[in-house]
Amino acid sequence: MATCEASESGVQFLFDLRIVLLGNRAAGKTSLANLITGHAEPHLKRTAQCVKMHGDFAGRQVTVVDTPGWWKNYLVKETPEFQKQEILLSVAHCPPGPHAVLLIIRVDALFKEKHRRSVQEHLELLSERVWNHTIVVFTYRDQLQEQTLGKYIGSEGESLLLWLVEKCGHRYHVLNTERATGTQLTGLMEKIDAVVVGNGGCHFEMDRKWMYTVEGKMTKRYMRANQRRKMVQEQWETPLIRQGKNQGPDS
Repeated sequence: MATCEASESGVQFLFDLRIVLLGNRAAGKTSLANLITGHAEPHLKRTAQCVKMHGDFAGRQVTVVDTPGWWKNYLVKETPEFQKQEILLSVAHCPPGPHAVLLIIRVDALFKEKHRRSVQEHLELLSERVWNHTIVVFTYRDQLQEQTLGKYIGSEGESLLLWLVEKCGHRYHVLNTERATGTQLTGLMEKIDAVVVGNGGCHFEMDRKWMYTVEGKMTKRYMRANQRRKMVQEQWETPLIRQGKNQGPDS
């Protein structure tokens, strides 16, 4: 059972917190994962699989699952099957399920109707219930300059961002992932705690039978990938072994 304690604001928080990050490519998911967990080193390249990170934030143990990003203009039918399965498996990487899902959106990029549909379709791979646990995190805050986030949400993309925020129960946060302040991160954690309280302390959970099916498919895919790597390695090594035998010890 998770252990809770009340903060100064009276909101209870968990000592062990589980978070999943979702969003399109280059939205700033990995940077945010590093900030939350306190990891200084960024991933060297975009990952094709979920990456689970552990860290300590203000005395709390935090598990963050960084997921592969989808192409911003892609609807679900255009996204590769293995990538959709990774999104589904993100929940299984932090059992029994995440307390919050952070949807990462850049404020320095246009947000059109197709982008809105893309976000909706990819999130709802996890079922429509995921919105009850989701917070929109707007990154690259410095690009807004003097404009307030409220004005930006109301004006950008003919209120498409407003639809997104309303879908998440008006839960959103803004920060600069390149130079985030302690206050920005603390504010984000407080909003995550509020999500937990709003859901009665319950985490998000997928249907177990469905998860077992997805895990089985992914296991088979990993096994096939490993077999292909072994075959390629053997194809490279065999000529070298033959060459060594032909040369002999006195060559």
